Amino acid sequence: MPATPAWPPKSAPRLFVSEELGQGRTFALDGQQAHYLGKVMRSREGDIVILCDDITGEWAARVGQVGKHRVDVTVSEQLRPRETVPDLWLCPALLKKDRFDLVLEKVTELGAARIQPMITRRCVADKLNLERARAITTEAAEQCARTALPELAEPVKLDALLQGWPEGRALFFADENGGEPAAAAFAAAGGSAAILTGPEGGFDEAERAAIRAHPAARPISLGPRILRGETAAIAALSVWMASSGDW
Repeated sequence: MPATPAWPPKSAPRLFVSEELGQGRTFALDGQQAHYLGKVMRSREGDIVILCDDITGEWAARVGQVGKHRVDVTVSEQLRPRETVPDLWLCPALLKKDRFDLVLEKVTELGAARIQPMITRRCVADKLNLERARAITTEAAEQCARTALPELAEPVKLDALLQGWPEGRALFFADENGGEPAAAAFAAAGGSAAILTGPEGGFDEAERAAIRAHPAARPISLGPRILRGETAAIAALSVWMASSGDW
């Protein structure tokens, strides 16, 4: 007896769309999404595509007409509601482009709810192309089957970040000078939290003092070795998800 085909097909491409999805809705995909479905994935009429809208969740849709610059799709059924992710922010200092790209990709996969880039005195970069950054987080969410995109904020200077810090949100400061072991600190914490990680050259002494003086700050240690900025961000988020998140 032949095996029942998986539904939806595991090979079905996944895309985030800007339109709110609903059963029976028909609309056209254009631009890079149409190119991806028509030219890269070679989708044909009747094929299944998985769509997410970052509002209602994940839906199966059936491909209609495939044109040169557009692909028509009709939403057929909801597969999953939009996921609830732990209320964790990552506040990483800006890094060189390729290294910060890695941070954006991996912390999206790990489940960060919000990414708040910051600028410190030793940052090599002081700007972020938000459109490009959102494309990276969206692609990472598609690849790891997230149904919720992380919120991505404009970079802010460290002093502005500290001055505007929301009441009630713990600020775990990954300090290379040491602090409470990260796993123990995360496991004992409850509620809203954020993790702050530094640039290639680390924080200077004035910045470190300002962070430690903040009432929400809790210095943590990520072990006996000095980690690169991208490694610290990814490692800290991994430990948090393992001890207090949705792992």
